Amino acid sequence: MKTPIWIPVLFGLAAAYDGILGLLFLFAPGYPFQAFGVTPPKHMGYVQFPAAVLLIFALMFAKIALNPIRHRNLIPYGILLKVAYCAVSGWHWLGAGIPSMWKPFTITDLVMGILFIWAYATLASAAGQAEDM
Repeated sequence: MKTPIWIPVLFGLAAAYDGILGLLFLFAPGYPFQAFGVTPPKHMGYVQFPAAVLLIFALMFAKIALNPIRHRNLIPYGILLKVAYCAVSGWHWLGAGIPSMWKPFTITDLVMGILFIWAYATLASAAGQAEDM
């Protein structure tokens, strides 16, 4: 089975999305807070470490995009990243509320997480065929 074109495109977009956010929050962590009028944390390290983690995941998504069947085993880690972010931000959004700057990220990650699950399932038969060869 040939990999459906939408799968490498999806993971390429995920790499770009997480990579851009990672770079922004790592090297200019105060800018998004200022732009949205949100009080930043007392220490930018609380923002920069997760930004560095996003860069690591961006590299992983790029690797998946280059060969989705071969790197299918990495997709659950991407799913878990999206579940973790959506669970935490969603919980706070429904509870006490969160600043508006975080809401688009929650929605985007929810959509990406669902698409990652779909990609993982779609690649299951292709991965099985590749192992048989």
